[in-house]
Amino acid sequence: MALTELEKLVEQQAIARTMYDYSYALDMNQPDTLADLFVEDCEVSYAPNFGATGMEDYKKTLEGIGTFFTGTSHHNSNIVVDFVSATEANVRSVVLAIHRYAKERPDGILHGQYFDTMVKVGDRWKFKRRELRTALTINYHVKTSNPIGRAE
Repeated sequence: MALTELEKLVEQQAIARTMYDYSYALDMNQPDTLADLFVEDCEVSYAPNFGATGMEDYKKTLEGIGTFFTGTSHHNSNIVVDFVSATEANVRSVVLAIHRYAKERPDGILHGQYFDTMVKVGDRWKFKRRELRTALTINYHVKTSNPIGRAE
C-alpha cells in the first residue's frame, strides 16, 4: 500500500527523529540506546574495514566510546527520504562531527554523508544499513575513509 503525501511527511519526520536520536545517543555515550536504533541483522560501514554485520558486531564497535572520547558533537542536515514502501526507505543526509579525544591529541573533525536503509518495525523506524562516506577529515582517528565520490 502506497503512502499518501501526508503520511510521507509524518514518516519522514519520524525517520529524521531516529537520525537525531542516533547523534544524541552517540554524543551522550549511550551505547544501549544506539544499539536499539538498529535491527538485529544490521549492516554498518563507517570506513573500509571498520563496521559491523549484525547486532553483536555492531555492539563491539560501540565499546570504548565512553573512554576513547571525552566528548563528541554530531550534526545532521539535508535529510532526503525516498520511500521504497510504507515500511522501507533509503535516506541520504549530511553529517558534521567533532570529536574530542581522551588522548592528548587535537580534536578530530569529520564532514560527510550517511547513506541509510531504514525499516519500520512496529511503530519505529530503525537502521537496517548505515554507510558513512567522507568528504573531509581533519585529525580524525580513522585514517582510511570511504570517499563520497564526486562526479568529474
